[in-house]
Amino acid sequence: MLNKIDLNCDMGEGLGTDAGIMPFISSANIACGYHAGDRETIARTIDLALQHQVSIGAHPGFADRENFGRTPQQLSDTALYDLVATQLQIMQSICQAHGAVMTHVKPHGALYNMAAQTPAMAQVIAKAVSDNYPQLCLYGLSNSWLIKAAVEAGLKTAGEVFADRTYQADGSLTPRQQPGALITSEAAAISQVLQMVTQQQVTTTSGKIIPVAAETICLHGDGEHALPFARAINTALRQHHISIQHI
Repeated sequence: MLNKIDLNCDMGEGLGTDAGIMPFISSANIACGYHAGDRETIARTIDLALQHQVSIGAHPGFADRENFGRTPQQLSDTALYDLVATQLQIMQSICQAHGAVMTHVKPHGALYNMAAQTPAMAQVIAKAVSDNYPQLCLYGLSNSWLIKAAVEAGLKTAGEVFADRTYQADGSLTPRQQPGALITSEAAAISQVLQMVTQQQVTTTSGKIIPVAAETICLHGDGEHALPFARAINTALRQHHISIQHI
């Protein structure tokens, strides 16, 4: 059983909940301006993270603000590499201007899900990170191709599990367009988090229990229940003597 866990949240996406959530998490994944956000939002979110001693990460996504980066895109290897490298550069430049250190990177939305299931994409993303910012920790879906590619590229990794999403029997997240993809009950979210952290396993939508490597827990900042979930999950973890620390 783990006695500590990283609790991360996707932020800087213009949803107005960042300031409320920040005290309850240990890592912030900040949108880099492609699927959401802009330089001003990035700077403001970095400052918030610094105030609360929260680890700062880049959250690169497809250049698709209309669909919030959640629509799959097919890019060449070069275009995919540049997509990730450019967003990391944007985040790094703003971090430096604010005296902050970028510690990790977590792909967003469709980019994240596609890389989890597609070895070639995972390898390009891992290369874009390792070539340019080899010190960063790459967050990816637990037991996914993205984690495997990052390990092969020599990167530090964090296997990610989700507080507010349900799982399929193959370990993938239930697609958002399917019923039951989102967990909207606070009690259900807490139960799933505690199962993943204390037992390193999760119960899927079919009832099958599968193993997960829970090194960081994601809470979506755009979720309807994001703030109360953050508060409740933080409290539940501490009640079970699990400290919340960034990786």
